[in-house]
Amino acid sequence: MSGDFTPEQKRYLEGFTTGLQVARSGRTGGGASGVAEPSGPDADHLKAQDRTVKAGDKLADQEKFKREQHPFDAYSRLKQQAEKNEAPKAADNFRWRYYGLFYVAPAQSSYMCRLRIPNGILKHWQFSGLADLAERYGGGYAHVTTRANIQIREIEPKNAVAMLEAITDLGLCSRGAGADNIRNVTGSPTAGIDAQELIDTRPYAREWHFHILNERALYGLPRKFNVAYDGGGIIAALEDTNDIGFQAVSVKDGFGVEPGVWFRLMLGGITGHKDFARETGVVVRPADATRVADAVVRVFTDHGDRTNRNKARLKYVIDSLGMDKVVALTEEKLGRRLDRVPPEALAPRPAVDRVAHIGIHAQKQEGLNFIGVVLPVGRLTPDQIRGLAGIARALGDGDIRLTVWQNLLISGVPDDKVKGAVAGIKALGLSVSASSIRAGLVACTGNVGCRFAASDTKRHAEEIARWCEARVELDGPVNIHLTGCHHSCAQHYIGDIGLLACKVSINDDGDTVEGYHVLVGGGAGHDAGLAREIFMDVRAEEIPATVERLLKSYVRHRSSSAETFLAFSRRHDVEALKTMCAQVAS
Repeated sequence: MSGDFTPEQKRYLEGFTTGLQVARSGRTGGGASGVAEPSGPDADHLKAQDRTVKAGDKLADQEKFKREQHPFDAYSRLKQQAEKNEAPKAADNFRWRYYGLFYVAPAQSSYMCRLRIPNGILKHWQFSGLADLAERYGGGYAHVTTRANIQIREIEPKNAVAMLEAITDLGLCSRGAGADNIRNVTGSPTAGIDAQELIDTRPYAREWHFHILNERALYGLPRKFNVAYDGGGIIAALEDTNDIGFQAVSVKDGFGVEPGVWFRLMLGGITGHKDFARETGVVVRPADATRVADAVVRVFTDHGDRTNRNKARLKYVIDSLGMDKVVALTEEKLGRRLDRVPPEALAPRPAVDRVAHIGIHAQKQEGLNFIGVVLPVGRLTPDQIRGLAGIARALGDGDIRLTVWQNLLISGVPDDKVKGAVAGIKALGLSVSASSIRAGLVACTGNVGCRFAASDTKRHAEEIARWCEARVELDGPVNIHLTGCHHSCAQHYIGDIGLLACKVSINDDGDTVEGYHVLVGGGAGHDAGLAREIFMDVRAEEIPATVERLLKSYVRHRSSSAETFLAFSRRHDVEALKTMCAQVAS
C-alpha cells in the first residue's frame, strides 16, 4: 500500500491535528460547560487561536509552532542542538527567534543574533564587549540597524547558546528581539542632551523595555510589533513608522487637560505597507505610556490576524475595525477613558534637522557636544567598535547612542576634546561629514544574509557611494534607502531616493539578474509622505549611474541651493523628473 495521502486525506489529517493541538493546549479553567478554558500568561493568545479555528479558518504555521511548544519552554532543546552543532528545523528556527537568534540559510548557514537596546543607548564597555563576541562567536563584524540596534552574524549553531549567555554577561539581552514579539524599543537618540527636546525619552523607553521582558503575555503576538518614543529632539526617531508612536507634544491651557508635555498617541504605522501611524486624538501622560502601550498590544493580541502573515499587523486591525473602535477597545483593556484634545490644543513641535545625526553639535549642557559618526550601511569591524568605544570612554561621557539612520553618536565631548575625537574617528576609517553620499545611505542586510532579499543591498549601496561621490558634489544630505524585499526593513518608501530590490528579466528564457525599482520623494515626520516610483526593473549594475542622473538633475534644476532633494522631487511630477534624467544622460 502506498504511503502517500490523497489531498483530501491530507486536509482531514491537518484539521484533525490542529484540533488535537487546540485541545492539548487548553488549560482547564473549570467552566460550567466543562470545556477546557485556556488560562495562564498565554491564555489570550490561545483563545484568539481557538476563535480562529472555530470560525473554520486555518492557523498560520507559526501559530501552530507556538501552540505545539512555547519557545521559552524549549531552551533545553536549543542547548542540545548547540552541543551537536545542529541547524534547526523550520519550527525551531521560528522559536529560536524569541531568543534573538535567526538561522538565515540559505543566505548563510548560520545564525544572526539581534539585541535589545532600549532607546539605542549602551555603555562604551558594552559596545567594546560586542566586538569581542563578534570575533569569538560571529563573523568578525556587526551591523547597526534601522531600529537603533545591533546585529551579529555568522554564528555557528554550536556557538548560539554561548552567544546568548555572553550577551547577558554584558548586561544586555536579545530576548524577544525577533518573531512575533515587540521589537527593540526606539527613542530620540539625543534624549537628555538636546536643547530643543520636550521630554527625555530614556526613562519611558526603559520602562517599556523591562515591562516587555517581564510580561510573558506580551510575547507570541499575531506578528511583530514596533513602539517608538520621540521627545521632540533635533534628530527624528521616526515614531510615525511604528505600530505605536508616542510623540511628545506641548498641550496648551484651556482644553480640558492639564497643560504641559504629553505624548500624542499615534497608531498603525508600517510604511512597508504604505501607511504612517495615524492620529487618534488621544494624548497620554508620559507616566501612563507603558500602561497604554500594554492595552494597545492586548487589543492586537485579541484581534490580529492569525491566518495571514501579510495582514497580521496593527494597521490591518485598524483598517478592519476603524480607529474609534480600536481606541474604545484599548480603553476597555485600560479600564478608563483616554484623554482627548483637538489639534488646536497642541503647540507646534520643534523642527528636526535632517543632518543632525552626522557631524558636531552642541548639547544643552554648556561646553559639551555630541558627534554623529557615518557608518557606511551600518557595518562596523571589531577594531572600529573598540576604537569608537575608546573615544567615548576617554573623550566623551562613555555613552554610545545608536540611531534609526544606521549610525551612532558619541555624546558628552567637551569643546577642547572635539578635535581629538574627530581625529580618532577618522583614524578608524570613518567620517563625520554630512555632505558625503554615505551620510544618507541606509541598507538592509540584503541577500547575503536574508533569504527574502532579491539583491545584495549593502554591496550595491557601497557601489552607489563610490560612483556618485566621484561624480556629484552635494552641499546637503540626500537619504538613499536600499531594501531587499517587500518587508522594507530599510524603509525605502521614506527615502529621498528609495530602491526596492527585484529580479530583472534579461531574456525570454526566464533568466534574471539583481535589480531595483527606483522611487523618489519619501519622507517622515513633518515631511511625511510615501515615495513615488520613477523607474522600474533597473539592473543593479545600472543603479549607480541612475542615482547619479537623479542627483545631477537635482543640482542643476533646484530652485536654489536651499531647496532640498525632497522639496525638489515633490515639486515636479514623475514625467518631468524622467525628462531631466534623460537630459543628463544625453
